[in-house]
Amino acid sequence: MPHVEVAYARPDKQEIVPVQVPEGTTAVEAVKLSGIVAIFPEIDADSIDMGIFGKVIKKPAEHELRDGDRVELYRPLKIDPKQARLNRAKKKS
Repeated sequence: MPHVEVAYARPDKQEIVPVQVPEGTTAVEAVKLSGIVAIFPEIDADSIDMGIFGKVIKKPAEHELRDGDRVELYRPLKIDPKQARLNRAKKKS
């Protein structure tokens, strides 16, 4: 059985949950099996953006995990990165 990790971070708290999953488990299934939703109730495993070691998964419900994968759960951006840079530049001047 593959061993994977499910990771999620907020500014105030981070968690990496190790979980052993059956062969053929998808990223979404691993998130549900990990129990991380009990720690971070704001997570919706069926709709949150996910990645494996920083690479975005386009279809997490279909992406089968391999031994050693780390499933990362991504929070939505609060502001567009371009706008954030503009705001910082305005503050400096």
